[in-house]
Amino acid sequence: MDLNQNNTAENSQPRHHRRADDQYFRLRNLLNIIFMVGAIIGVIVYLKVDRSAGTIVILVAMLFKIVECVFRLKK
Repeated sequence: MDLNQNNTAENSQPRHHRRADDQYFRLRNLLNIIFMVGAIIGVIVYLKVDRSAGTIVILVAMLFKIVECVFRLKK
């Protein structure tokens, strides 16, 4: 029973997240949104229209994700 109480006490402590005021936060969020929308559109194009066009759309979306990762690693 003590173990469960200790576990609950540990879980109730606030976690230390990165602050949202870093200089690339909004840019990274925008790039992530562009990536997610592009990937979804790419999968739809891949499955419904043309495989090569869908692949190109997905690869372009991946470029946005790579740029976002560069900003994340830069910090």
